[in-house]
Amino acid sequence: MQGSLTQFGREVRAKVLRCTGIPVGVGIARTKTLAKLANHTAKRLQAHTGGVVDITDDFKRDWVLRNTEVNEVWGIGRRMTAHLEAMGIRMAMDLAKADPRMLRDKFSVVVEKTARELACTPCLELDEADPPKQEICCSRMFGKRLTELAPIKQAVATYTARAAEKLRAQGSVCKRMRISIRTGMFNPDEAKYAKGALVELPYPTNDTLLLTRAATEAAAQVYRSGFRYSKAEVLLMDLRQPGEFSDDLFAVTQPAACDRLMSMLDEINGKYGRGTMRTASVPDTPEWEMRREMMSRSYTTRIDQLWRVR
Repeated sequence: MQGSLTQFGREVRAKVLRCTGIPVGVGIARTKTLAKLANHTAKRLQAHTGGVVDITDDFKRDWVLRNTEVNEVWGIGRRMTAHLEAMGIRMAMDLAKADPRMLRDKFSVVVEKTARELACTPCLELDEADPPKQEICCSRMFGKRLTELAPIKQAVATYTARAAEKLRAQGSVCKRMRISIRTGMFNPDEAKYAKGALVELPYPTNDTLLLTRAATEAAAQVYRSGFRYSKAEVLLMDLRQPGEFSDDLFAVTQPAACDRLMSMLDEINGKYGRGTMRTASVPDTPEWEMRREMMSRSYTTRIDQLWRVR
């Protein structure tokens, strides 16, 4: 990277604080363990560092290692600290200069890698992003048994909208979906029924409107009167990235206007809360909604659930 890494770290820290309101520390180094140590130093000496520490320079790295106790090194626990101190390894610099093979024989390969990382030898890979899911499922139990088709279609439409949000979040499109409903399976006094329908979509899509229309039609096909239904499931299958499907030149594709509409839908719901903008088939407060009387309160993420001190 070109330019000042410290200045870049300050820009990152300022942007995170501005966008999330969360103060963070930034540690910059040649290995993950050293970066964690630099981050710890940035927080510990925030008045002097401004929350950013760059120890890519050998002189700064050695200063941090000499002034950091070994128990503050990432991955060194309380019991390991006692063993290391018994060997005379009290500071991070002592661990960096210790014989890695001896550490491996006496303790484990994890301690060996930690020592090598402190000595600027990368041993830990950066975490890669999870690959896109091959299937996306949205399934919920109803808050009460349903006997009519209309509320079941509402539930299926709601679950489809949620699955479509996940689909767009990973940048994928869907060519096939399965809709299924079932009764309770454990009450001997209730008649049991379960059935699903596989739906082939006209083209690969992440359009909530098209998916909802197909899902509710499938729900009507598998519904049978005379049963008390307890659960519905929406499963999106055959997921690909746009352009991975091999179609002929004249095959129908998702319109560009639909892409813009879905992008605006996600933007509005992301800004004002999920469900702010939804299809007409998705109710606001359905009677069949899953029971949540015992659900934990969101004290740190919802303003209406903050503790009140009087």
